[in-house]
Amino acid sequence: MDATQTAVFREQLLAQQRAVLAQLAAQRGGTIGRAEAAADHFGRPEDSRAQVATERELEFALDARETEHLAAIDAALSRIAAGTYGECTDCGADIATSRLEVAPEAARCLACQDTTEHQRHTG
Repeated sequence: MDATQTAVFREQLLAQQRAVLAQLAAQRGGTIGRAEAAADHFGRPEDSRAQVATERELEFALDARETEHLAAIDAALSRIAAGTYGECTDCGADIATSRLEVAPEAARCLACQDTTEHQRHTG
């Protein structure tokens, strides 16, 4: 992958990173954590314990997903810095540009990603 293409993907990754961080800050209400935000939003006396517990679980799941997404973005930025961006981290093959256009944080080619997901679901 040439430097021009890499620069475009780097800018996309940085924009994604800023968006996720802004979303986290907005959802958390600033400096409080997700669980506290959920308690504030859903901890009214008329709410059932089950509803509050469900909302907290949802908040934790969203936080885990966003944390994973930020880690993938950071890893992609590290691969750019190392000069290995666009190479599958499993097999070393080039990741299709069309895949990177959709998911610039992608670390694997489609074949290796399919294998990884299949192993997660069956293993």
